[in-house]
Amino acid sequence: MTISSVLVPRARLIVVAMALVVAAAILWLSHSYTFYFDEWTFILTAPDWTWSTYLQPHNEHPAMLTRLIYTALLSTVGLRSYVPYMAALLALHAASAVLLFELVRRRAGDLVAIAGAALFLVLGAAWENLLWAFQIAFVGSVACGLGMLLALDGPSSLRRLLAATLLLAGSLAFSGIGLVFAAAAAVILVVTPARRKELLWFAPVAALFGAWYLAFGHSGTPPNPPPTAGNFALLPVYTAWGLGQSAAGLIGQGGSWGPPALVAAALVLALTWWRRRPDPFALGVLAALLALYVVTGIGRAQLGYQQAGAGRYVYEGAAFWLVLLADAARNLPWRGTWRPALAACLFLACFSSAVLLFSFAAAKGVQMQRAVADLQALASERSDPCLGPRTTADAFVMPQVDDPAIYYRATDRYGDPVAGQPVTDLADFDRARRNLLRTGCN
Repeated sequence: MTISSVLVPRARLIVVAMALVVAAAILWLSHSYTFYFDEWTFILTAPDWTWSTYLQPHNEHPAMLTRLIYTALLSTVGLRSYVPYMAALLALHAASAVLLFELVRRRAGDLVAIAGAALFLVLGAAWENLLWAFQIAFVGSVACGLGMLLALDGPSSLRRLLAATLLLAGSLAFSGIGLVFAAAAAVILVVTPARRKELLWFAPVAALFGAWYLAFGHSGTPPNPPPTAGNFALLPVYTAWGLGQSAAGLIGQGGSWGPPALVAAALVLALTWWRRRPDPFALGVLAALLALYVVTGIGRAQLGYQQAGAGRYVYEGAAFWLVLLADAARNLPWRGTWRPALAACLFLACFSSAVLLFSFAAAKGVQMQRAVADLQALASERSDPCLGPRTTADAFVMPQVDDPAIYYRATDRYGDPVAGQPVTDLADFDRARRNLLRTGCN
C-alpha cells in the first residue's frame, strides 16, 4: 500500500480549515504591525493616481491589481488599521495553499497533498511574503498562477482554457512573478503535441504584456546598483543558491542547509524520473522553478547570490518544489512503522518552519515598534516651526517618507495610523523627532 492510495474523508475541508487557522494565527502575530517601506510609495502618491498610474510599474513589476487592492483598502479603511491589509494578504496565501493542495492531490493523493499544504502554510523561510501586506503583489501572482496550472492540468476544454488565460493575465497584473507561470504554461503545451495549438489562447496575454512593457514597463526603477552583463556569469551560482534555499525552506532551514537540500531534492527527482518518465506538467513546473531564479538573477545577481534566498523568492520556489517532489512521495509506503515515521518527519518540518516564522514575526514586531515611534514623531512635530521641509524620520524603515507635507496630506485624507496610541518606544521617538527638525533651530 502506497501513500497515494490512501483516501482522506473531506480532505479539502481539512486543508481549508488549516488555512483559516494559520491565517488567523499570522493575523494575530501581526496585529501590531503598521505601514512600512515600499507601502509608503503607494500611500503618498495615491491621492494623485489616475487611470494611467495603474499601468505604471513598481520596481520593474507590473502592479495593476496590487494598486487596485490598495485603492479599495485606502478608500474604505484608510490608514487607521493595518489588519485589513494583512487580511487581504493572508486570504491570498490561504487560496494559494488550497490550490497547491488541489494540484498535488491530483498527482499524489490526499495525504501527500495535505502534507504539502501544511508545509506551505507555515513556510517560515518565506516570512517576507507572509508578514508584509505589500507582498500581496507576489502572493497574488502565485495564487493566480497556481489557479492557471490547475486549469491546464486536466482534460482540455474551452472553459478551462479561458480560465487559464484569465488567471495568467491576473498573475501578470499582480507582479512579474507571473512570467514564470507563463513559462510553465508554454512548456506544458509545447511538449504535448496535441495541445500546441492551445498556445494561441495565451497570445492576447503575451501581446498585452509586450505592449505594456514597451509603453510603461521599461521605465521601472532598476535596483541600485543596476544590473550589468556580468549578471549572466553569476547566474549559475545565483540560481543554485536560490534553488537550494527554497528546498531547505520546506523543512524550516536555510543558509548552509541550502546546498545539501538542493543535492537531495535533485537526486530524488532524478531517481523518480529515471524510473518513470516525467509528464509535460512536471516539466512545465520544473521550467517555472528554473525560470524564477534565472529571470530574477538577470536583474538582481549584482546584489549578491545570497539575495536569491530572500523569503520573497523562497515562497514561489517552495511551491514548485512541493509539486515536483510530490511525484516521488506518491510511491512511499504507508504501512507498519512507515506511518509514524512519515508523520513524525512532517511534524518536525512543520514545527521547524512554524518556529522560524514565529521568530521572524517577533523580530519584525520590534521593527514595527520603531516604525510606530517614527509615525508618532511625525504626528507630534506637525506644528513645530523647526520641522524641516525635506526630512526623513527614519531612513531605515521608511525612506520613502521624506517630505512631511506629503505625509500629512495622506494622513488627512486616509487617517492617522498611530492616532490615539501612547508612545512606548521613547528612544526611537526622540531620535525620529531630532531627524525631523532643522539643525540649529530652537
